[in-house]
Order: sequence, then structure tokens, then C-alpha cells
Amino acid sequence: MMSHLRSSGRWARGLVALTVTAASTIAAITAVSGPAAAAGHPKPAITAGKPKLGDTCTSADLGTRHPFIKTTEVAPTITHFKGWYVTQGSTGTQTISTNTQTTISVSVGLNGSVNGSFGTEALGLVGASLGLNVQVNYSSTSSVSNSITWNFFQPGYYGLYKGTKKVTGTYGSLNCNRTDLGGGTYGLKWTEGPDTGSYTTYTTLEEGAVRCEDKVPANSIMRKAQDLLDCGSAAATAKHPAGPVPSAKAVKASQEAEQAAKATQSMKATQAAKPAPRAALDCQPGAYKIDVPGKPLNWSAPLLANDGIRLRESNWTSAHLDNWRLCNVTENNGVIEASLWNWGNGGCATIPADIANQEQAYLTTANCGEDDLQRFYIYRDVPGSTKIGLQNKYTGSMMGHDRYADGELIRQYSSGRQDGTGTYTLTGV
Repeated sequence: MMSHLRSSGRWARGLVALTVTAASTIAAITAVSGPAAAAGHPKPAITAGKPKLGDTCTSADLGTRHPFIKTTEVAPTITHFKGWYVTQGSTGTQTISTNTQTTISVSVGLNGSVNGSFGTEALGLVGASLGLNVQVNYSSTSSVSNSITWNFFQPGYYGLYKGTKKVTGTYGSLNCNRTDLGGGTYGLKWTEGPDTGSYTTYTTLEEGAVRCEDKVPANSIMRKAQDLLDCGSAAATAKHPAGPVPSAKAVKASQEAEQAAKATQSMKATQAAKPAPRAALDCQPGAYKIDVPGKPLNWSAPLLANDGIRLRESNWTSAHLDNWRLCNVTENNGVIEASLWNWGNGGCATIPADIANQEQAYLTTANCGEDDLQRFYIYRDVPGSTKIGLQNKYTGSMMGHDRYADGELIRQYSSGRQDGTGTYTLTGV
């Protein structure tokens, strides 16, 4: 089995310790997926106090959102690998540089990273649902050292590896919105919003060495490393001088990963090169101010091209820069989707594409086009109240402001402003 390996200590003591450690490690790294993975594991406290689908909410929650986990998948993945042949005269401790096999980067949604509290909360819920300690902030396995120091006691063909459990899946968004309670009555409840996305994270990296003849559990990190040895190949069975041994599977996997990365870069470049087409807007006849409830400041479009939408006093200008129309309006499950067209400058509210992945990116206006950065979900209070919350369709973030002050920029917040400053009033003019 694995008793011929240890990393330090005396042989007799190390042999016993390693046998126990190997058994516990093998049990721990057996991969699981879906809700069954949580069986027997305590749920971390991050789930306490979080809203659930159907819970009641208040108008202060209209500008906020919370994640919930829809699907999970856990797969053992090798991140660094090297096939290594140990001869009779080359046993003992060696430090070996492995090759990067797979890079796993933590991400939530479209941003390719974890920005703001929504992503952190989502990954925390993933760990809670699976009973695993996963990375909840942005990190990448490519930043991990590729060197492995190992003590070889027997000659043979080894696979030196670092690996982890890659955790992927999808999430949904809980948003506060009016709900028909029947009998002509309405209430505010946490409902499933239209915003969904995917996430990727991973558990703590493990490292080790495995031989073709070792018996290891199926679907484990160690088994994944053993598969890369290509044990039936001539490279695995032939006698070699001490040092690296080429692995056909490892080379092929590396080439496939490189080709996939190039294809992804090419696709992104093609998408980035596409200009946003101009679109004819079908706008509702009424115009609105988007006010801070009970206070005199409201959204006003920028006077300068590179400026953002700011809180300003009512009627601070006669150019209708504080008047908005709802255009290309649709409604699904009680959630309005619309473009916000400014009467004063003729532009549509948007998050600038070059900063759309940033927490607290500012809201501005641009030429109207068929672009999800210019589309907003509008969550409404019960009939009779004009309070609303606004969410950008592309980024999923809620609109809000950092402080109540004249000239303050409207920005996006991944989870919204939990103090209620993301709730506005849609006031007809």
C-alpha cells in the first residue's frame, strides 16, 4: 500500500503514523456531490439569520438581495503533477518541481472573481451546504508553489501531485418584491429573482505521491493522480534513470487545457469587439423622478459625458435631467424589466462596461442599445406605495448610494445597501 512513503521522522514511528494518516486522508478525499455531501457534517453559522424563499421582508429590503445555492458538484482535481522514476540508488528525500496541470480560480457570476459581499455570502453557503471548508475570497491555484519535497523509501514509478476538490454549481438570487397573497391583498416577501449564475471554488490543496501498484479509492484525488501516470504505458513499465518520466495522459491533458484557454480568450476577444447596436425604444408615456424616500434628493443624469448619475435636489436644472421614462418594459412573475431613458440627455442608464465587474462601479448614461448593462429589474412595494429597488440585469448588483448628500454618485452593490439606502421612490411628474 502506501507504507513505503513518509515525509519526515524515524522509519518505525513514521511507518505507523503514515499508515494511519494515509487511511484517514484517503477517506477524507473521497469526492462527493450534491446535497448528499452535507450528510453528517454540521452546518456553519453562516446560514443562521439568512432569509429564505417565502420569508417576509420590508420596503427597506427592496434594494437588497441574497444568494441561495441551487446546485453543487464536487470533483477531485489535480492542479500540479510530475511523473518521477526513483532508482535503487536515488531513494531518500527529494524536492521535485511539478507542472501545472489545472488552474482553478475562485469566481462568482460573470465577473471572473469575487467582488463584494454577495459572492462571499454565496460561497459561504456552498461550504455550509456541503460541510466543506472552501475558499470564499478570490484566489487561484496557479499562485501555489509547484515544488514538492518527499521522502522516497522504495524505487519505483511515482506520480507527485498537488490536488483539491473543485466545487462548482449554480446560484439564484433572493429579492424582496410584492407578492399576491390572494383576495386582493399583497405583501412583501423574499422571492426568487431572475438573476442566476454559476460559481467555482475549491478546498485546501493536498499533496502526495502515488505509485501504479498502490490501491486507492475510486474518485479520489490520489486516484486522479494515479490515472495521470498512465500505468499501462511503456513509460510506466520501462526502466529509467532517476528523474522525470513523460506521461502521455499528462501531456495530452496539458495540451487540451491550453487549447481550451486559447479558445476562451478568442471568444472573449470576439465578444468585446462587437459594438452595441443602436435600438429604437418603446417608452411608456409617463416620466418619473427616482427619489430618496421622504427626502428631496433624486437621480439626475450627468451633464458631462464622463460623469455619473448623481443625487441632486429636485428641479436643480430645467433640462429634465432628473426625469426618467421606462422603456421596452416587460414583466415576469411580478418583476418589471426596463431600460431607463433620460429625458434630458436622451441616454439610457448603464454601468460602464470597463468597470462592470467592480463593486461600487458608478451608474451613468450612454447611447441606448440592446445591452443588458442598460436593463434593470424593478422590485416594487405593495400597491399604494411607490417604493422600489433596482437591479442591473447584467451584473446582478443592486443600485444604491454610499451616503445621503447632494452630488453623491449612484453605484452598484453586489448585495445592495443593507441599511435601506438602496430603496427609492418612483414618483410621476
